[in-house]
Amino acid sequence: MNALKLELKQLIVEECEADIDPAELTDEQLIVRGELDLDSIDALQICMAIKSRYGVRIEGSAAARKILKNINTLADHVAAHRVK
Repeated sequence: MNALKLELKQLIVEECEADIDPAELTDEQLIVRGELDLDSIDALQICMAIKSRYGVRIEGSAAARKILKNINTLADHVAAHRVK
């Protein structure tokens, strides 16, 4: 699970062109509207990248807010739904 969390942190930094080292992100840090200052457009980019890389769809704004809360919630969702 730790490897997945690091992959997701790297994906978020790359997709949103965030100026931060992925290793500096904590597992509980808010992804959207947190210290990274990511918005709904960034959330959409993250969802599209998750679908492309892991085959996991995140649909609907309510679901996306819940799943994209932090790295832990995102990793749990991806681990439970990814196409292997």
